[in-house]
Amino acid sequence: MNKLHLSSSSFTRRFFALIMSFLLAAAAHAQIDTLREYVLGPGDVLKVTVYQNADLTLETRVSEAGTISYPLLGSVKVGGLSVQAAEKVIADGLLKGNFLKAPQVNIAVSQVRGHQASVLGLVNKPGRYPIEQAGLKLSDLIALAGGVATGGSETVTLVGTRDGKAFRQEVDLPSLFGGAAKSDDPMVLNGDVIYVDRVPSFYIYGEVMRGGQLRLERGMTVMQALAAGGGLTQRGTQKGMKLHRKDADGNVKIIEPTMDTQLKPNDVIYVRESLF
Repeated sequence: MNKLHLSSSSFTRRFFALIMSFLLAAAAHAQIDTLREYVLGPGDVLKVTVYQNADLTLETRVSEAGTISYPLLGSVKVGGLSVQAAEKVIADGLLKGNFLKAPQVNIAVSQVRGHQASVLGLVNKPGRYPIEQAGLKLSDLIALAGGVATGGSETVTLVGTRDGKAFRQEVDLPSLFGGAAKSDDPMVLNGDVIYVDRVPSFYIYGEVMRGGQLRLERGMTVMQALAAGGGLTQRGTQKGMKLHRKDADGNVKIIEPTMDTQLKPNDVIYVRESLF
């Protein structure tokens, strides 16, 4: 039964890594399409062109007020608009001002500076990433960062600001691919930080074949922890084992576990030597 559980955990990690690689490829492929939905912000560099009107071509940066200065129209508010909406605002201005009969406006975002989020910790490509799509989800940004790196936790933390208040949410990535509600995959906003911590671990020492720090699998029991440690030595015994665990106040409590006791991060198991 122990071997079956460990094999299942190994399969889950490989499956999770495969899913993340597919997401990475899909995210990269979708960038061109989703850029049209990107919400413009201060600092973004835009190239505006109008079909068959080269004199109206302009490369400019969105001001802190969210405006650009455009020929014939003067100051145009584009901050907070999608690329498509900004194209329509300029086209409508040219049409209503009787400058052009059927203006076809195109905006290309040369440099994205307005909306960014950070992905830190154990991901393959940590750094700051532009939010190039309205409604960008946490899983999308993790994929853009190359997925969770070896040794990274499957639970990630999103911190930021919502309605002027500090915001923090922990997200279990595997559950997102197992039919979890869309609300479990939160939207990422400008200035958010996603952090991937190290995978949780436990410690085992005493009369086991391989003591030390080991990976804590989801729902792992003491029996499975002994198996992960290579089993007992010839002198080891299951009787009288001790489990050291810190409580919420940081105080260490000593527990006499059963084989079915579930472990928590940073638990320490001590296996005694048999007296007989």
